[in-house]
Amino acid sequence: MTRGSVKIGRVVSEMDKVRAGMPHADGIGVFLDVYRRVTALVALRVMDSTFHDPAFTEALDIEFADLFLDVPEDVAAKRTVSKAWAPLVERRAVRGILPIQFALAGMNAHINHDLALAVVATCAARDVAPDDGSIHRDFEKVNAVLAEVVRPIRDSFLDEAIVKHGAAVEPLADLVSNFSIDKARDAAWIAALTLWHLRDIPFLDHAARQTLACSVGLVSRQLLVRVQL
Repeated sequence: MTRGSVKIGRVVSEMDKVRAGMPHADGIGVFLDVYRRVTALVALRVMDSTFHDPAFTEALDIEFADLFLDVPEDVAAKRTVSKAWAPLVERRAVRGILPIQFALAGMNAHINHDLALAVVATCAARDVAPDDGSIHRDFEKVNAVLAEVVRPIRDSFLDEAIVKHGAAVEPLADLVSNFSIDKARDAAWIAALTLWHLRDIPFLDHAARQTLACSVGLVSRQLLVRVQL
C-alpha cells in the first residue's frame, strides 16, 4: 500500500487472493469488492493523522478483516459459518438477487456482528477498555472514511438496478435506502460494550454472541429475498 499501513496492506493482498478464486457474481465476492476498497482507504487514513490512536485503529481494522476472511476459508473447508454469515453463504449464487443485496447483506453481517467481536478482541489484546482514551472517537471517525467509499458505491449499484429493471426494484430501493451504515455501527458499538461487560461470565457471553449472530442473520435473510424481475 503506497503511503499506507503495511500491516493493513497485507490484509488487502489476502483479500485479493481470496477474490481471485471466486466467480465474478459470487455474493461473497460482491461484498468483498466493496470491503476491499474500504480497507485500502483505512490503510491510508491510519497514516495521515485522521485518528487520535492510529495504532489501535490499525489493530482493530486487522482484527475486523480477519473475522471476515475466516468466512471464505470456512466455506472452502466446508466448515459451519456463523449464523450471521449463513444467509449470504447459502444464497451467494442464487439468481434473482441483485449485487446491491449481496453487498448490503455482507455489510450487515460484518458491521452488526463482526465489528462488535473485533472491538472486544482488540481491547482485550491491548489491555484497554472500549471507553478508554480516544477509542470511541476514532471508532466514529471511521464513519467518515466509510462515507467516502460505500455511499457512492451503494448509489451506483442502486441506480444501475433502477435503470435496468425499473419499477420492479422499487420495494428493494426502499429497503436499501433505509439501511444506514452509521446506525449499524452505532448498534455494533452498543453490542461491543455489552459483550465487553459479559466477557468474564462465560454462559452469558456465549448466549449474547449467539443471539447477536442469529438476529443479524435474520436481517440478512430479509435483505436477500429474490427480486421478481
